[in-house]
Amino acid sequence: MHIINTVLLSFGMSGRVFHAPFIQLHEGFKLKGVLERTKQASLQFYPTIHIYRSLEEVLQDEAVELVVVNTPTNTHYEFTKRALLAGKHVVVEKAFTTTVEEAIELKELAALKNLTLSVYQNRRWDSDYSTVKKIVADGLLGEIVEAAFHFDRYNENLSPKQHKEIPGPGAGLLNDLGPHLIDQALHLFGMPQAVFADIRTIRFISQVDDYFSILLYYTDKRVIVKSSILVKEAIPAFVVHGTKGSFLKVRGDIQEAALVANQLPIGENWGEEPAAMRGLLNTTIDGKAIRENIPTLPGNYGAYYKLIYQAITNNTPPPVTPQDGINVMRIIEAARKSSGEGKRILIGSSYS
Repeated sequence: MHIINTVLLSFGMSGRVFHAPFIQLHEGFKLKGVLERTKQASLQFYPTIHIYRSLEEVLQDEAVELVVVNTPTNTHYEFTKRALLAGKHVVVEKAFTTTVEEAIELKELAALKNLTLSVYQNRRWDSDYSTVKKIVADGLLGEIVEAAFHFDRYNENLSPKQHKEIPGPGAGLLNDLGPHLIDQALHLFGMPQAVFADIRTIRFISQVDDYFSILLYYTDKRVIVKSSILVKEAIPAFVVHGTKGSFLKVRGDIQEAALVANQLPIGENWGEEPAAMRGLLNTTIDGKAIRENIPTLPGNYGAYYKLIYQAITNNTPPPVTPQDGINVMRIIEAARKSSGEGKRILIGSSYS
């Protein structure tokens, strides 16, 4: 089996929780090292890896095949471009870049160099979203007419991660949680025809957006993606209505909490939500009315790296393509324009 030597460009929560465990457990990857400019926190978890002190050192290491750009959003374009130019495959965290133009350039560069480039959208493999996706795909709700995806939190204080709170490219809630919700909506329903958005700052201590509501217009449906930092009592995170019925689901994926607690993503029960978190299905199937809480599919972030391995070794499309990342950035840019001008923004045919 071909072993892909992989390096993380940071070891904060993203590196420790969402990347390293899945890289280490996949037999086709080797976590060769982590870029830590002054610390060596990763050695506590992976004592045999190499500590790199600069990006230049990572890119000059010919043994490194895959670079994970899990640094602040405002560095994604530069670091990803440099890695691609150095001949490395790249997994880059969301948001892909800070502009559509940057995203398109990276897609074209990866194609020119015949390298795999993928945006890390792990929330496609959340248990709650996976269940919503299956219910829609199975036609249990009939034709979808309306959906609302929420990712709400409650925090009166600012994040200790200053790059999220200081005004500038990549800062704010829309660039933080927006890519998750937008990617889920586009993955399920495709690109919309138009966008209308309200982006606000609702905490008096905040300097960046900490609230957004984006309405996606489709010919036959409307989809809302919404997030607020001041929601103490959350409503269902997924609400989908169709011609035959409705499905309501609270946000219930347990993978992040388990990974933060240093649990390894292994075992038959990995990613299984508690029964109390089950979603409510109210529909009609073959003339029979059904209203019941249905089992949730298990979450599985590991599926992403399994598909990345196949993409690199077999030259298959990555699980989240650069075009997927571009489309998310198109919605973000259109949302900012809509909120600023107070009007609906049409999405052109080139946004495919």
